[in-house]
Amino acid sequence: MSHTLTRRRQTGPSAPSRPNGVVAVLALAGIVVSLMQTLVIPIVPELPNYLDASAANAAWAVTATLLAAAVATPVVGRLGDMFGKRRLLLVSIVLLVSGSVVCALSDSLVPMIAGRTLQGLSAAVVPLGISIMRDVLPAERLAGSTALMSASLGVGGALGLPAAAFIADRYDWHMLFWISAVLGVVALALVGLIVPESTVRTGGSFDLLGSLGLSTALVSLLLAVSKGGDWGWTSGTTLGLFAGAAVVFLAWGRYELRTGRPLVDLRTTARRQVLFTNLASVALGFSMFAMSLVLPQVLQLPEQTGYGLGRSMLAVGLILAPQGLVMMAMSAVSAGITRAKGPKVTLMIGALVVAAGYGLSIVLMSEVWHIVLVACVIGGGVGFAYGAMPALIMSAVPASETAAANSLNTLMRSMGTSFASALAGVILAQLTTDFGGHALPSENGFKSVMALGAGSAVLAFALASFLPRRRTAVEPAESSDAQA
Repeated sequence: MSHTLTRRRQTGPSAPSRPNGVVAVLALAGIVVSLMQTLVIPIVPELPNYLDASAANAAWAVTATLLAAAVATPVVGRLGDMFGKRRLLLVSIVLLVSGSVVCALSDSLVPMIAGRTLQGLSAAVVPLGISIMRDVLPAERLAGSTALMSASLGVGGALGLPAAAFIADRYDWHMLFWISAVLGVVALALVGLIVPESTVRTGGSFDLLGSLGLSTALVSLLLAVSKGGDWGWTSGTTLGLFAGAAVVFLAWGRYELRTGRPLVDLRTTARRQVLFTNLASVALGFSMFAMSLVLPQVLQLPEQTGYGLGRSMLAVGLILAPQGLVMMAMSAVSAGITRAKGPKVTLMIGALVVAAGYGLSIVLMSEVWHIVLVACVIGGGVGFAYGAMPALIMSAVPASETAAANSLNTLMRSMGTSFASALAGVILAQLTTDFGGHALPSENGFKSVMALGAGSAVLAFALASFLPRRRTAVEPAESSDAQA
């Protein structure tokens, strides 16, 4: 197998005839996937009525996507390394389209959960796209292209919220999923026409037992984190899931270290550059999502509370949309700094900018323009940081493991957002104020969550400081293979 891989690396994949088209199509696919995650936000309060279900059961339409994405991301990444990244990218987009159609045709809870699960299985599109870029683009194009692809998750989310709110406010809610399906079909067709297949493959057999073990551990952990607030953090179910996740993770790690072809190469993951990049990704994922939990609520709460701004969901989306544009613009700046100073410096700058944005929010959150400023500063920092992460990962792993390594990094970001959601929920539930007989999150509660976001960004900066300094953003694939 190693002989085959070496031969492929020597010949190398032919450069695509339209590199700009490849970058644009892959970034579009990433944005479509992030739109899928955003589309349901405007209709979450109404889902119980739409699906004739209780609020607790309707929440599974969101939880199912989270769990499916956690399971699919590392598994699909490894399959992409083995059988072709473009092939698995197309499969992921097909799952997105299928899930969107199922949701668009549903009027009850079970098909909605099934459709959302299928949508969640498409979450590996971004790491697969980054890995394709490494294999088919010229080296001088790689830093900027991967930065844009990495930022597409945040860009799609920021731009999708106002669009989803507008559609939900004026049309039947099923239209949201029909539009998701149409966008998925467009992305599928463009990928099929423009994006070439990479010739870099690992070969070998798939680690089925390892994938089952990791999936079990992730589902147990994320289920406890996401539902612990509803079930009670000290309930037997929640504590049992946490304990089960810990036991399965330990057993899975022991198995992965002993098997010849692991799902996740833990020895590679333990390298300082990969390890600290992933740890910083958890902290930044946490920090980014803290903003997403606080700012929409502050904008929507009644002005009579003294700190709410009384805006509609559509207005909220429009107010927060500029952060997506800033994030996209900063991904290009991030690539320039990465080429000049290295991705470590870029990641540290991004973390400091995010922390500064949260610092501003402590004193500037009483006017709409305050919210726009805070969101744009934080979004710009996230664009910087997220743009550096693929470069750090890809310069530390062989080309044959790119998709798996990028998928694991994407999973780490998602873990951070899940932890942020759980912890922020606890804080906002404890720090409340009475308003017309209803308990609403207090201003101090919101500021506490934002302070936590600032602390997480500072932690990401500290973790990034342990990364080795490198001048090059992404080493040539041949060099990485030789080192491995």
